[in-house]
Amino acid sequence: MTQFNNMNNILEQIVAFKKQEVAKIKQEVSLEKLVKSPAFKRTPLSLATAITEKGSTGIIAEYKRQSPSKGIINDTSTIQEVTQGYLDANVAAQSILTDTRYFGGTMVDLMTARTINTVRPILRKDFVVDAFQIVEAKAIGADAVLLIAACLTKEELKNYGKLATDLGLSVLYEIHSKEELDKISDVDGKIIGINNRNLKTFKVDLEHSIALAAEIPDTCIKISESGISDPKIITGLKEFGFEGFLIGENFMKTDNPGLACKQFIDQLR
Repeated sequence: MTQFNNMNNILEQIVAFKKQEVAKIKQEVSLEKLVKSPAFKRTPLSLATAITEKGSTGIIAEYKRQSPSKGIINDTSTIQEVTQGYLDANVAAQSILTDTRYFGGTMVDLMTARTINTVRPILRKDFVVDAFQIVEAKAIGADAVLLIAACLTKEELKNYGKLATDLGLSVLYEIHSKEELDKISDVDGKIIGINNRNLKTFKVDLEHSIALAAEIPDTCIKISESGISDPKIITGLKEFGFEGFLIGENFMKTDNPGLACKQFIDQLR
């Protein structure tokens, strides 16, 4: 587990390490090998449909063992238990961290979850810094990828987004500011996630997200990410056009994340 003394440049540190990590993987694993994997042939499930369909809870429940700001969150609940628990709770989708160094996740977590969860989209949550990771996401059975505007150029956001779409994957574009929103070309109809947690300081600010939501066109699907700890917050966020809600820590910090998720969703009705 890597802890940070200076939280202000955490994103820069993660991205720098991720680039080295991906370069190493690319030397060991060929694109050809990824394309030949059995999961590559499956048709991914639509994240947009899962969030907006009638009766959807809108909840994207996350499996997360640890984080740079909190350290260990839950290292006892298995991916199998949590995946089944989330399905029983009727989540709209599942998010799985595959970053090992900072979040304690692995690609095997996602592959394992996929064998249990065949009905809900799975978002591969990682720091995408290379097109290779998008092909890799499809090869391990993901339905969606995360593109963080803070660590990608306008050109990269466009190219990686197009590649993912061409492969049938959904894209969740994550932003923290109007400047980052402006980096996304042809924003209409895209899934835009506003991270309530500032990745530079790791502080949570829901008011900032609500203000930023007003800048996003109504044609987009708005997702609120991080720091959602109470079902009442979701009721409030819905009034500002949010349809999806990515929640991890609130469930994972309990002994039974699946049950915590179910109890949370039951209060939404």
